[in-house]
Amino acid sequence: MSRRRTERLIVTKVGDAAGGGGARRQPDELIVEEPMTIQLDGTTVTTTMRTPGHDFELAVGFCHAEGLLAGAPVEGIRYCGTGSAAATEFNVVTVETGGRAPAPTPRLGLTSSSCGWCGSDQLDELAGRLEPLAPSEPFDLDLLARMPELVGPHQELFTATGAVHGAAAIGRDGAVRVVREDVGRHNAVDKVVGAMLLAGELPARDLALFVSGRASVEMVQKGWAAGFSAVVAVSAPTSLAVGAARRANLFLAGFVGDGRLNVYAPERL
Repeated sequence: MSRRRTERLIVTKVGDAAGGGGARRQPDELIVEEPMTIQLDGTTVTTTMRTPGHDFELAVGFCHAEGLLAGAPVEGIRYCGTGSAAATEFNVVTVETGGRAPAPTPRLGLTSSSCGWCGSDQLDELAGRLEPLAPSEPFDLDLLARMPELVGPHQELFTATGAVHGAAAIGRDGAVRVVREDVGRHNAVDKVVGAMLLAGELPARDLALFVSGRASVEMVQKGWAAGFSAVVAVSAPTSLAVGAARRANLFLAGFVGDGRLNVYAPERL
């Protein structure tokens, strides 16, 4: 289903690249941001602010990254679960496993960029749920340094609005397999992971996960859970993200672009 992802408004622009200056009224494309509630087998597990589009992938990717599916196959996905999808403005998505997934604990409130992480206790819990990744063939460092330019042409919403994050799955050959955009960094990653899970392409052992912003611990968590061999970020990682990547045996690079990058995990190349 096609959803409106941008909205055109009349705004006042001051100055211009040609140096003419002054103020003028003209149209501008703005990204749409709406809440979406995710349910697993009828139980609400989170509500997140997202850009409409690829909603089913977002819901499945979130449930996978949080360990809520616990390996249970997804039997169905639909808007709403208790009535008309139109009545909820297509902002409630239910993931169904037929009761095979463990009963989730109901949650209240919005998912934020911090996602409730507060330190090493959560990292220990994550390490207890996920096994370290098996050693894999290293990615070419020159390829990693070029990932922003590989993904850039696919970021249509960012080109139109300048207000979204991008995430992508990229192969060792430089092929961009999946690209998703969203106002939330974590949502963009969940959409990539959800798309790959629904296509039967997880774990993503021979792929790198590219993120357009910083590499927070949530990005490492999602990449680890999906089995990516590397997480590559345009900006910096957090110290907790580096700790998680080293425990996961996950390659982590930041400040990627313009032919350079910083490697944070493993500790030494």
